[in-house]
Amino acid sequence: MILYISPIPTAFIQRDIEMLSPTFRIVHLNFTTNPYLLPFFFVYQLMQLMLLLPFTSKYLCFFAGYHTIIPVFLGKLFAKEVIIECGGTDAMHLPKIDYGNYRKKWLKNATVYSFKNCSLILPVSHSLVKSTYTYDTDSPKHQGLLHLIPDLKTKIQVVYNGFDDQFWTDDHRAKSPFSFVTVATGISKENRAMVKGIDLVLEMAKAFPDHSFTIIGDKDFKTLLPNVIIMPPLDQKEIRQVYQRSQFYLQLSYSEGFPNALAEAMLCGCIPIGSNVGEIAKIIGDTGFILPYKNVELLFDLVSKLENEDLKTLRVNASLRIKENFNYAQRKEKLIAVLTPD
Repeated sequence: MILYISPIPTAFIQRDIEMLSPTFRIVHLNFTTNPYLLPFFFVYQLMQLMLLLPFTSKYLCFFAGYHTIIPVFLGKLFAKEVIIECGGTDAMHLPKIDYGNYRKKWLKNATVYSFKNCSLILPVSHSLVKSTYTYDTDSPKHQGLLHLIPDLKTKIQVVYNGFDDQFWTDDHRAKSPFSFVTVATGISKENRAMVKGIDLVLEMAKAFPDHSFTIIGDKDFKTLLPNVIIMPPLDQKEIRQVYQRSQFYLQLSYSEGFPNALAEAMLCGCIPIGSNVGEIAKIIGDTGFILPYKNVELLFDLVSKLENEDLKTLRVNASLRIKENFNYAQRKEKLIAVLTPD
């Protein structure tokens, strides 16, 4: 039995469980992101893990943090493999926007301890291993696990995210001209909105009043801009419908590892516009547009020239790029290989 441990449930986790369940017995345990509940959850998690210990072959953890301390400790104590999927906040330090596990002493200690003492780290992108951050010169340049934990010796293997191109599809119907969409949860909190680049989305909406902008993921986020539509969290079929009628997808994040929504939208024929952070440029390739620096004038110039581009070809190529490079089967094969006993 493999215990899959995460701070909160996400669509990403559910997808991995669906990939692995036909091959392994998976039991999913959630922790908490509420700091006031940490003492209770430490005790509760220890009880859960001890109860399941005789049946557990290994631990698979989503990100590193407080929720990985006890699994890593028990893994070392009872010689059980502990694998941590590194996804973003556990490999970045961006104090300007209050982002990353390394900005808080005890969370940093938990993260470093977990990565140093686990069996294997599975980042979703090479940028999370070691990278030079150039999007904003006000933030530290050296990012990634090997910069933030210089003495890290744990084995690292990058496994990209993979996407179901039978579900995320372009229906080839006409899209609403100059319609832009982005998905971002928790953006009613200012620093979360900054992380996801919502400040730039709103600046675009002001500058291009004839274009439409849809932000999915937080019903509490407010704006008075008439060309911005705010939608609550949607199920995957509803999100797919929005992608299929939108012409462009915006991923203007200040920080990312490997953004799932970007790839899903590209499969649905959205032309991507992304910031030069994380793996975004690699995901997009030559099928869309990259904002090299956080600069509003550069963004406006990029958007103003879109009507001169071959948008029909970009639409087709964006979908093909994800199918060929980041498909569901590739991730499934690599995860099963990692989790299969030698």
